[in-house]
Amino acid sequence: MASMTSRERWRAALRMQPVDRLPFWPKIFDKSYMQAQPSPYREMTIAELYGFIKCDPHVPLPACLREVRTKTSVESVTTNGVQKTTYTALSGILEAVDHFDVASGSWHPVIFPVKVREDIGVMVEIFEDCRMELDAEKLEANRKTIAWMGENGSTWTGIGRSPLMNWLEFVAGIEGGQYLLADYPEEVERLFDAMHRVLVRSAGVLTEHSPVDALYMIEDTSTTYISPTQYDRYCKPQISAYGDIVRSAGRPMMLHMCGHLMGLLPMLSTMPADGFEAFTSPPVGNTTLLDGRAACPDKTLVGGTNATLWLQPADSIIAQIEADLDALPHHRGVVISSAGMMPPACHPETIKQVCDWVHAYPARM
Repeated sequence: MASMTSRERWRAALRMQPVDRLPFWPKIFDKSYMQAQPSPYREMTIAELYGFIKCDPHVPLPACLREVRTKTSVESVTTNGVQKTTYTALSGILEAVDHFDVASGSWHPVIFPVKVREDIGVMVEIFEDCRMELDAEKLEANRKTIAWMGENGSTWTGIGRSPLMNWLEFVAGIEGGQYLLADYPEEVERLFDAMHRVLVRSAGVLTEHSPVDALYMIEDTSTTYISPTQYDRYCKPQISAYGDIVRSAGRPMMLHMCGHLMGLLPMLSTMPADGFEAFTSPPVGNTTLLDGRAACPDKTLVGGTNATLWLQPADSIIAQIEADLDALPHHRGVVISSAGMMPPACHPETIKQVCDWVHAYPARM
């Protein structure tokens, strides 16, 4: 097969088509990884680091969407690494607080906006008043980024999180969210319906206008905090609706799912999604590439490793990846990545050594 560009390689892998070699993507989204490295890597941009590794970047771009409201407001104020978000509706006011972690370069919720039963109705009002529209400025910015990248990688945009996952991760928290869902299911389900309508609209706008190579649902799914029964009721029908919208236009939709998935694989195999990203091996996840391929023969698998593996020497990392790849019936629809974010303790030279090996692996198409 003639040599492919990085973008061509990604686009083919997402559709389970043959590629000239396996794509390799170490997930690095911000400077938090570089700031933990020695010079000269510390001073590099992400693009420069990817160029040094000679990998296949899969770059997230902001969704070209804007919220339109008429009766409510959502306002955030950030001061010294603390972000306070105020949700104002006719029925009440809710507040959320997030703290920024410098080491990981990420925000973490410390106070959730929904704490008690009465808060649920306020959040329903917030979502029922929200309409997603195309943001022309963000669309133009995306186009410029894609033009700048050229064929040196692929791009993707997140549609959002399905209602249950958003509820547990950002609205009510895992413990509080599960208790409220158990105690007041009808009220929480009304909120889920309002969230779902927003996501259906978002999927439609992005499918029509976004110039990226793939659309994602950022699910973070794991049976460590939701059950297969809950997934079947609150995730599968909703995500299937978004998948139908995206795929009916001939565009790929991926699910970012970084947790324990073994108990969900039979269900996932029937859903209108092209594959799963951050597919994580044990001990962080609980599924190997062979588990995924056996249960979901027509889905692309992006991942195949885990954070603890990347703390080992390059030879050990390569040996494990080689064993997992050798076990597969073929290598269509496989992208080797760090699954989760690349651990800062993994040196760039180690990543490059693994990348070179993946590129040379005799993939069977």
